[in-house]
Amino acid sequence: MHQNDIERIKPFRLVKYFTFTSLILILLGSLALSMVIAHRAETVLLNKSEDYALLMAENLNHQVFLQFIIPAALQFGQVIELRNKVLFGRLDQVVRNTLHSFRVEMVNIFDREKNVIFYSFDKKLLGRKGLGGIDYRQALLGKSGSRLIRRGGSWGMLFGAPKEGELRTYVPLRAEMPLANIEGPILGVFEIIQDLSEDYRTIVHFKHTVIATSIAVMGILFVILRHVVRRGEEIIRKRAQERLLLKEKLDHAERLASLGEMVAAVSHEVRNPLGIITSTAELLKLKLSGGPDRQAQLAEVIVQEGGRLNGIVTDFLNFARPRAPNLMPCRVDEVLQRNLTFLAPEINKDGYEIHQRFATHIPKIQADPGMLYQAFLNILMNAMQAMPEGGSIYIELSARWAALTIIFTDEGNGIPEESLGKIWEPFFTTKDKGSGLGLPIVKKIVEGHGGTIRIENGKEKGAQVTMTLPVRRGIEHGA
Repeated sequence: MHQNDIERIKPFRLVKYFTFTSLILILLGSLALSMVIAHRAETVLLNKSEDYALLMAENLNHQVFLQFIIPAALQFGQVIELRNKVLFGRLDQVVRNTLHSFRVEMVNIFDREKNVIFYSFDKKLLGRKGLGGIDYRQALLGKSGSRLIRRGGSWGMLFGAPKEGELRTYVPLRAEMPLANIEGPILGVFEIIQDLSEDYRTIVHFKHTVIATSIAVMGILFVILRHVVRRGEEIIRKRAQERLLLKEKLDHAERLASLGEMVAAVSHEVRNPLGIITSTAELLKLKLSGGPDRQAQLAEVIVQEGGRLNGIVTDFLNFARPRAPNLMPCRVDEVLQRNLTFLAPEINKDGYEIHQRFATHIPKIQADPGMLYQAFLNILMNAMQAMPEGGSIYIELSARWAALTIIFTDEGNGIPEESLGKIWEPFFTTKDKGSGLGLPIVKKIVEGHGGTIRIENGKEKGAQVTMTLPVRRGIEHGA
C-alpha cells in the first residue's frame, strides 16, 4: 500500500480505537454509577426504615404506657408479672392493635435490668436473656440505634440481593410525663424488627435494570460504530487499491509510451533500408528468373522475409503511433465480406470452412472501415493460425438497440489459462513467429470506436472473440 494511504488510514484507526475505548469507559462508568445509585438507594432505604421504626416505637410507647402500664400498675401494683395470662394478653392486644397498619416483622420488649425479653411476637423468645447486646445497652442510656443484618452468600451480597435482610431498631420504653417537657424514666427497651428482603430485591432489580440498559445501549452503539468503522475501512481500502491500480496503470502507460516512442523511432529508421533491401531483392529475383532454380529460390526467400519484416515494422508503427479513426457511415457486414474475399485463397487452399450467421437487418454505424478491416483480419488470421490443419470458423453478427455484436469462434486448442490475462499485453505472443502486437492493436481499434472486446475459451474447444460496437440511432435510419 502506498505510504500516503497508510498515513491516511492511521488517523482513522486512531479514531476507531479512541471511540472503542470511550465506549468501554462509558460502560464501566455506567456500571460504577449503577453501584453508586444502588448504594445510595440502600442508604435511603435504611434511613427511611429507621425513621419508620422510630415512628412506630413512639406510637407504641404512647399506647403501651397509657393502655397497659398505667392500668396494670393501678390494678396490680408497681410489679407487673407478664406470666399472668391476663396481663400478657392485654399487652399483646395493645401492641398488635397499635401496629396492625404498620409493616413490621417482629417486636420484642426487654426489661431494664436483666436484659430479659418479657414480651415478643414469638412466644419462644419469652424469658430469653442476654439477646439485647450493645444496642440494648445504648437504648438504656437513652440513645436509639439500628443494626442491619444481612444473610446470604458473598456473591449475593456483592452482586445480588441477600437471602435475608432485616433492620433491628432499639428504642427506650419511657414513662410519659404529660404535663412536663422532660422525658420520663426508662422502663425497658423496644426491639422492632423490619424485614427488608423485598426492598433489597427491588434495589437489586433496579441496579440490574440500569446495568442491563447500559450494556444494551453500549452494545447498540458498538454495533453501529463497528459497522461504520468497517464501512470506512472498506472504503479506504478500496480507494487505496484503486490508487495503487491507477498508479500501476500510469506507470505501465508511461513505460509503454517510452517503449512506443523508441519502437517508432527504430521502426522508422529500419523501414527505409528495409524497403531498399526488398526492392533490390525483387530486382534480383527478376534477373534470376531465367537462371538456376536455387538462386531464384534464395531471391524469393529474401522477398518473402522482407515482406514479413515490413509487416512487423508496420505493426510497431501502428501500435506506437495509432491514428484516430476516420468515422463515416459504415456497414460491418460489408467489411467482413471484404475480409473473407481477401482470405479466400488461403481458406480454400488450407481447408477452412466459414460459417456465417448474420442478422437480417444490420444497421450502419459510425466507424473507420479501414481500421475495422484490419481488426477483423487480425482476428480471422489468429483463428486460422490456431487450426493449422484446417477447421471451421463461425462468424455471428447481430444487432441490438444500441450495439452491434460480432462473435468469432474457432475450433482450435483454445488459449492456455495462464495466458488469458496476458493476451492484451504488447509483445506477448505464444507463437513462434509474430510481434505480439496483433491483439493489442485490435483492442485499440475497438476501444477507439467506443466498443468493447473480450476473448474466452469455448465450452468444449477453441476460442471465442466477442466484439461490440455502438450504434448511433441517427445513422441506422440511413441504412
